Amino acid sequence: MKRLLLVKFTSLGDLIHALPAISDAHSAFPEMELDWVVDENFQEIARWHPAVKNVFTTNHRKWREELFRPKTYLSLYSLAKSLRQTKYDLVIDGQGNFKTALLTLLTRGVKVGFDKDSVRERIAHYAYDRRAPASWQAHAIDRLRMLFAFALGYPLPGTPPNFQIQQERFIKPAIDLPPSYLFFVHNASWETKLWPEAHWIELIKEATSAGYQILLPWGSPGERERAVRLAISPQVTVLPRLSLSEIGYVIAQARACVCMDTGLSHLAAALNVPALTLYGSTDSGLIGASGQNQLHLQSDLPCAPCQKKSCAYPSASLNPPCLARLTPERVFGQLQMLLKENQLVAIDSK
Repeated sequence: MKRLLLVKFTSLGDLIHALPAISDAHSAFPEMELDWVVDENFQEIARWHPAVKNVFTTNHRKWREELFRPKTYLSLYSLAKSLRQTKYDLVIDGQGNFKTALLTLLTRGVKVGFDKDSVRERIAHYAYDRRAPASWQAHAIDRLRMLFAFALGYPLPGTPPNFQIQQERFIKPAIDLPPSYLFFVHNASWETKLWPEAHWIELIKEATSAGYQILLPWGSPGERERAVRLAISPQVTVLPRLSLSEIGYVIAQARACVCMDTGLSHLAAALNVPALTLYGSTDSGLIGASGQNQLHLQSDLPCAPCQKKSCAYPSASLNPPCLARLTPERVFGQLQMLLKENQLVAIDSK
């Protein structure tokens, strides 16, 4: 039996991207057991995969903020002590930055990560005993599948990504959900990933006029304020704050989603829920949501995708200008097409 440790802290989308690599490894070695070190805010994701045995959590976001405080070192020491109780066959750093490399160094086992040309922060590759090449032109999911195949020595599968999310681990929220609804993910971590609110309002007007119920999630006070501003009709519901497992349940029941490039778009795709995702500053070819029934709309502005968190060419009207070019009329038309295609597939499968 192989004992593996995966060191990959964050973020939501990146953790979803890791699941197919774990599935590949589990298929190659069915008796494999994998432990995962993950950000405490995202530990539910690790528990969704059947191959994950133990989950270790970290509050690593505070390490830099409180670098010279004793409790920071105590936290790191406590985590490292727990991990060192097990001698792993392999320790895989799936993130490749200074923090994950530091923790990887403190574990017991052969350490594997990306090589100097493939790692996220170049200094990290010194922590590894074995180093895997992985092109930056490959999709993030494929890079992780390459890393696991290299680490464990099996041929890279040519099959589509298998996320193996156990939906029975989702939690039904204590709210009344409409019998049929759309799920609109309006939030994102970068300002260059946010579709203009005026566009969202026009899309919501189109969708509610067509009779659709819409649910809006949020994860921060600012996102909740935006959701409230977008709730322009009784057919639009601003959800309460939900756990990831509750959000997973809500997404899994949705007829379709419209998303920004953020973690929930990757969750929708992993669940094969029909979804339309909008891309401006980021490249759908490298980090696009992967799954069945997915449509990607990429801005055609010449400077996109720029991969930048702030826009160098702000518009006098709607920002960011790359995403403003994706009009509500176009998005609603694509959404209707997606719903129609999925309805036909559902009928054919009966």
